[in-house]
Amino acid sequence: MSVNDGVTDGVNARDNVKGADNRGPLTGYRLIEFVGLGPGPFCAMMLADMGAEVIRIHTKNGKPSLDLLDTRFDVMARGRRSLAINLKQVGAVELMLSLIAKADGLIEGFRPGVMERLGLSPEICFKHNPRLVYGRMTGWGQYGPLAQTAGHDLNYVALSGALHAMGNDPETPPPIPLNLVGDFGGGGMMLAFGIVCALLEAQKSGKGQVIDAAMTDGTALLTAMFRGFKDGGSWKTERHANFLDGAAPYYDNYRCADGKYVSVGAIEPKFYALLREKIGATDPAFDAQDDQTQWPALKKKIATIFMTRSRDEWCALLEGTDACFAPVLDWDEAVTHPHNHARETFIRIDDVIQPAPAPRFSRTPAPTPGSVASAGQHTDEILHDWGIDSAVIAACRSTDAI
Repeated sequence: MSVNDGVTDGVNARDNVKGADNRGPLTGYRLIEFVGLGPGPFCAMMLADMGAEVIRIHTKNGKPSLDLLDTRFDVMARGRRSLAINLKQVGAVELMLSLIAKADGLIEGFRPGVMERLGLSPEICFKHNPRLVYGRMTGWGQYGPLAQTAGHDLNYVALSGALHAMGNDPETPPPIPLNLVGDFGGGGMMLAFGIVCALLEAQKSGKGQVIDAAMTDGTALLTAMFRGFKDGGSWKTERHANFLDGAAPYYDNYRCADGKYVSVGAIEPKFYALLREKIGATDPAFDAQDDQTQWPALKKKIATIFMTRSRDEWCALLEGTDACFAPVLDWDEAVTHPHNHARETFIRIDDVIQPAPAPRFSRTPAPTPGSVASAGQHTDEILHDWGIDSAVIAACRSTDAI
């Protein structure tokens, strides 16, 4: 696929909304991001996308956060300037506290205790800035039996109960999901929500606070609906035995004649009836939509039907109807789909295709994000912009702190 196919370059149409303030709804807020992996950068990206000034704190002479040949591909680092500092050198912590004193919020994703050992604990930071929103991103949380142990997305999703419910074969281990649920949904996005909540509260109280964002907590929260279903008797603990986990014939992915796939989600009776009409599922057995004993047989019947045409042929018949249908697209196909193209869901920055900021705002739309910065690219620029005394900057440079 050419990078020109269906992707807006540079400025997108949302940058030109009539009468809009194109700086984003978080314009004016300043945050400090201690660079880490996964959910922390995702949180910072979301806030920066919405107009907040977020500066990235890189470890001077440290390894990059991602092992990429080109920083352009570190998409979650977009739109922020970078300052490189060695916090173990003389004057570095004091310089960091001077920046924190001028910030609205802070994002860190280290194990519990690391910031304390660096001399940047919440208590110390609050002495320099009582209004500071101190966001802490971890897998297990700041306390609890597992707080000090290593882990990754898969482990957090597993502990929350969510992983057990995923997959189509109850006789095999749950499939390995992309790290969308733990890292980004239950982690980074939850921390971004917490930071905005705390920023709003600080406007009223004049006081900052610590946000303990654990991916186990956030992922558990994402399962709220299913917990209610389970205790209400409408959801089974067994995998692949419920209407939203692939057991139902009207809610699944099906292979087509060309080897590609389509998704069907016709849950409501009227949509199910339309799906049946469109695909020619005239067998009276399909009348028993909610009879779970019939689901395996009905799934086989529907699978046979979808194997009679290619994915594009099914799209021509079903896409745009209320049959609750969509093709299963690969990465490149998603970019060029007419709906995504019309909404400019994907944009190109420095020839790298990436998702555009979301959600959309009518009066203060998010601007197109800026390029990815290399570590330490803006050290002097940031320090001057944030009002750090030139003598302090010179002193830190003399000790190799920056």
